[in-house]
Amino acid sequence: MNTFLRTFAFIWITSFGAEGKPEIIRGTYAHPKAFWDTGAKLDEYGVNAVFIHGKGIDEATFKRAKAEGCKVFAEFPTLNGKYGDYVKNHPDAHPIDDSGSPAPAATWFMGVCPTHKGFREFRMKELRELLGKYELDGIWMDYTHWHGQFEDPYPVLIKTCFNDSCLSEFEKWAGVEVGGETPQEKAKWIFSNAARKWEDWRVHVIVDWAKEIRAITKEIRPDALVGIFHTAWKDEDLSGVRRRCLGLDFDALAAHVDVFSPMIYHGRSGKPPEYVEEFVTYLGGKPWMKDKPGSYPQMWPIVQAHDDPRVSPEEFGKVLQYGLGGRSTGVMMFTIASVAKDPGKMEVMKKIYKGSGG
Repeated sequence: MNTFLRTFAFIWITSFGAEGKPEIIRGTYAHPKAFWDTGAKLDEYGVNAVFIHGKGIDEATFKRAKAEGCKVFAEFPTLNGKYGDYVKNHPDAHPIDDSGSPAPAATWFMGVCPTHKGFREFRMKELRELLGKYELDGIWMDYTHWHGQFEDPYPVLIKTCFNDSCLSEFEKWAGVEVGGETPQEKAKWIFSNAARKWEDWRVHVIVDWAKEIRAITKEIRPDALVGIFHTAWKDEDLSGVRRRCLGLDFDALAAHVDVFSPMIYHGRSGKPPEYVEEFVTYLGGKPWMKDKPGSYPQMWPIVQAHDDPRVSPEEFGKVLQYGLGGRSTGVMMFTIASVAKDPGKMEVMKKIYKGSGG
């Protein structure tokens, strides 16, 4: 074991091996088939949790993961209108931008109008079916934001949504009458006369989605956790664009989320590995963040293993270490398939995960 791994293992065994500290989540993201195809077993590598897209979970996968000592968490693509081609099949759910036109799709993501009642009913029905089918340990909300894409060096940020549904809901919530005749005129009026109320309302819409997802989850699986995958942007980054454009306010969500999972994909975002440490420290500094057993919300980051651009085994080890630092009580990687195809990454994951209590 090299110096880096010996030091890391020592720190985590001594820091988190003491009585009263929470169990460290040593997770993987995506279906573990590629990992299993190597002949490996999850528990042999110190893995104790798998995060899998809800549609990718079947009885065999669930039983095997449990047999290998893992908690099973389902990713739930909250506001991804491309998932299931909902927006394609229901064009009235397409978010409208400030020019009055349907917002263009991002690279791999098509947002949906969050106030579209049909879509909300559709998505909540899917959630109930998923929770009723498996005794999941938790639901992880994904794409829980207004239309946009943030996992690139040059993010896609679009002002939405200015359809009749959103404008009507905003007027009722804010107690204003929006001026103008066309969506473009109304957008301009909002930005000139009620920009802060508009931003606050958009945060309210996202929080309301989280509240209902939490209520349904706790109704069907009272012990299940509710987590959220989200952008690793600080409040002040890009002049507060996370809140203004994506509608993501960590402070507002904290009462409705058990675990925050920042998507700290350093390479894809054009940042060095040390940014993982920086953001974990930042989020851990929130006054509501907890690191005690049974206290929430907690933080389990997801870090990059995927080679886009190339992430070496050594670099992968660093971001796993940083992801487990500070007040974090868990980590996972994007993706387990990227680890499975690289023997060096497999070895690094095993040493770090086994060294941190596995």
